[in-house]
Amino acid sequence: MNNCITQTNSESFKDLPELVKSIASAAADAKGIDINVLDVTGVFSLSDHFVVVSGRSDRHVQGISNRIASAMRDQGKRPIAVEGYDKAHWILMDYGDVLVHIFYESERAAYDLESLWMEARCIAVPEELEHGALVAA
Repeated sequence: MNNCITQTNSESFKDLPELVKSIASAAADAKGIDINVLDVTGVFSLSDHFVVVSGRSDRHVQGISNRIASAMRDQGKRPIAVEGYDKAHWILMDYGDVLVHIFYESERAAYDLESLWMEARCIAVPEELEHGALVAA
């Protein structure tokens, strides 16, 4: 299942900022499900991109968050804030220009950010990345 309403091709993914691609890659490494990037430039004033991903359990959601935090720490980046980690139904990680939304699957369906932000360009993460085969652009 892909939650992108207006989907663009994988070439668009390669054109995204490195921070966005690194976060999406870390989410894929943690076996995140249905990873999408919303380009909210011009629609939302507090960030440029959302990375939206699902996990199958609260532990999986926390694991995705941990993997992203570790990958970003390796690049010298720390989140401005992290919310929702303890309950792990919706973890929000704020990296300034990028907000990461990690949902428990049923919560993602309930909030449906891709529909809520339908004015944003939605970029589906290429299947190759979700299956560990996409090389860095």
